[in-house]
Amino acid sequence: MSFLEFVDLCSDEEGGDGGVNAVKKEPDLKQVQRKHCVKQEFEEKGSVNGLRNVPSRVDGVDYAVNEARTASRLPPAPVTRQFWKAGNYDDAQASKISLQGGQNHLRVHPKFLHSNATSHKWIFGAIAELLDNAVDEIQNGATYVMVDKISNPRDGTPCLLIQDDGGGMDSESIRHCMSFGFSEKKCKSAIGKYGNGFKTSTMRLGSDVIVFSRHLNERKLTQSVGLLSYTFLREMGHDRIVVPVVDYEFDVPTGIFRASGSYSAEHFSCSLSSLLKWSPYATESELLKQFDDIGPHGTKVIIYNLWFNNDGNLELDFESDPQDILTSGAPKPIQTKLLSKQIAQQHVATRLHYSLRVYSSILYLKIPENFRIILRRRVVEHHNLANDLKFPEFILYKPQAGGNKEAAAVTTIGFLKDAPHVNIHGFSVYHKNRLIMPFWGVVSQTNISGKGVAGVLEANFIEPTHNKQEFEKTSLFQKLEARLKEMTLEYWDYHCVLIGYQPPKKLSTASVADQYRAESNLQPVTINPSSAVKSPKVASFAGVFQKATVPSSVPSREMAGKSGHGLPMKRKGSSVPTNGVAKRKLATRGELGENSIDTRQNEETQPRNATEKQFQDQEARSMKQENKKLRAQCSEYEKNAEELNDKVQQLRIELLEVEHEYERLLVESELLGLAVEDEKT
Repeated sequence: MSFLEFVDLCSDEEGGDGGVNAVKKEPDLKQVQRKHCVKQEFEEKGSVNGLRNVPSRVDGVDYAVNEARTASRLPPAPVTRQFWKAGNYDDAQASKISLQGGQNHLRVHPKFLHSNATSHKWIFGAIAELLDNAVDEIQNGATYVMVDKISNPRDGTPCLLIQDDGGGMDSESIRHCMSFGFSEKKCKSAIGKYGNGFKTSTMRLGSDVIVFSRHLNERKLTQSVGLLSYTFLREMGHDRIVVPVVDYEFDVPTGIFRASGSYSAEHFSCSLSSLLKWSPYATESELLKQFDDIGPHGTKVIIYNLWFNNDGNLELDFESDPQDILTSGAPKPIQTKLLSKQIAQQHVATRLHYSLRVYSSILYLKIPENFRIILRRRVVEHHNLANDLKFPEFILYKPQAGGNKEAAAVTTIGFLKDAPHVNIHGFSVYHKNRLIMPFWGVVSQTNISGKGVAGVLEANFIEPTHNKQEFEKTSLFQKLEARLKEMTLEYWDYHCVLIGYQPPKKLSTASVADQYRAESNLQPVTINPSSAVKSPKVASFAGVFQKATVPSSVPSREMAGKSGHGLPMKRKGSSVPTNGVAKRKLATRGELGENSIDTRQNEETQPRNATEKQFQDQEARSMKQENKKLRAQCSEYEKNAEELNDKVQQLRIELLEVEHEYERLLVESELLGLAVEDEKT
């Protein structure tokens, strides 16, 4: 029962209003239940929890809803729907609250929910925390996590749904989830660590969240509902965090869920009353109906009263793309003739900041084949950023500090496929399979050296911050940053010629090409003497290599083999300087050996008469027409393939729903079978 309802009851009995607005009268049965709550409260003299022999406080969070012990009531806080203003309300009376029963105990003020959530500057970072919880449940059998928009049945406003089919939570676990600092994740590969992510992420996304969780353990099927409501705490003027939670157990003889006997009937009734008043569901049947699609185990998180930005719009945009969730005010594609701008605005490095589908596709370095992220009822295709690199190299980095001799990271480095047309670069750094810093620019963007160079690595030897969007600025982090900058500049010096840039003055064109060809074991291309090339200088770079990618099994340079893993540790500088005009001319005209082209030979291969030229023009026109036909066919095939993929994904989702329904019915049949056997015996 809420504090306001209790004050109202006392006011009715004394014939006054008690200084608060009267609430609607309830049926006599509910009035009796409420009086039981009040009676029990006063019977528990000096009790901290207000419940006899039932521990309902975890880390300063009350799970009993009764607040009769509060000596003075805080004034209701002004309602605001903007996150960065939600914590601005007067709590001056909080310091005037006296100790109850002479006992001094820990309290967590509701304002902490807001201040704790401000660690998330980026709203997608908050959603990623909830996805992490589902991914950690893979070890407990989770096969999917679903993110979608649903409507609040009370007022029709949009809510954010995040649901998985992991192991779920029992009554104790859901209370730990709602508390601070509790983490039951013992696996070393688990992403969660501090036991704080659920609170920070949900309160950053909206002012209220309701959690439904079903858990099956040793033939005992339980389900729990918990409410963490900033609106409830502020409107009721609570001076501490109060979390209504109700628990149910599956009754085998009757085949239905009944209230759990772990807590008193009064406690259950009061918590349920608060849930029905402040959650999106007004009746107990509506509340329990939310378990229908969970199956025998899993968790459903519904965040409602989502925050608005300063412009008065929802921070999450559900309308612009029905298959995605965007940030409010996401940039729209701009029509431009510049190829570099077209590529940049469609690149993953740009779109991840405002598209949840793009961000979630690269959020994890690896995803098990049997696990799927489903966004707006469509599966998110996993995107490995390492596959976007051309001319890749693999460099082993071992930190020289930290005391962990086994700590190491293999960095995949190369040019982005769209280089040199994009001014995007940087390293995507993961920690325990989770993306922490995407496209981290260790080299200044104003410097042409490093343009288009990107890399991917998993650095488990450094610790991320609580919001998992940065790393702690330790000495190990600073050394890693310095080494990645060194890698970028080294790679650029040796490979920039491959995408059309002139090599640095300290390296000749020939030496760079020869070294790259030698280390990658690539054969030079034999150019047809009859082919017409307008510029011998360009031709000396075009077609130098027969392949554009470096096989992962080929070691690089002199350090291959020295690291013990067949991976280079560090590259030495070139000993071939280029001084003077003569040597530069040699490098561009013929120093590449078999790949050089003589201009005189090109002149001799030009058409010698008009008839031959006319024949070549006619052949070129026919080839262009054939090319257009083939392109049209390819477009049609791609369109059909995309439609088939959508159908396959839809069928997979439907199959998943059928499997869950089958599992639920199977569990119920087994439990009923056990009940029949017990009756026979």
